[in-house]
Amino acid sequence: MREGIHPNYYQTTVTCNCGNTFVTGSTKKEIHVEICSKCHPFYTGQQKTAAARGRIDKFNKKYGIQAK
Repeated sequence: MREGIHPNYYQTTVTCNCGNTFVTGSTKKEIHVEICSKCHPFYTGQQKTAAARGRIDKFNKKYGIQAK
């Protein structure tokens, strides 16, 4: 392996906007992210189903489908 061509590798602290932090390895010393697994709706189970229901109702109304 050639020496001097690889970047330095650090133990990096990743900080999310929600305040969560965790340590990983990277070529950067600090990383700031907008969303992580602690605050993402998919991982927290707080998905916005109301928006999906609105689209379903719009589809049903467009094609004249009555809800049971």
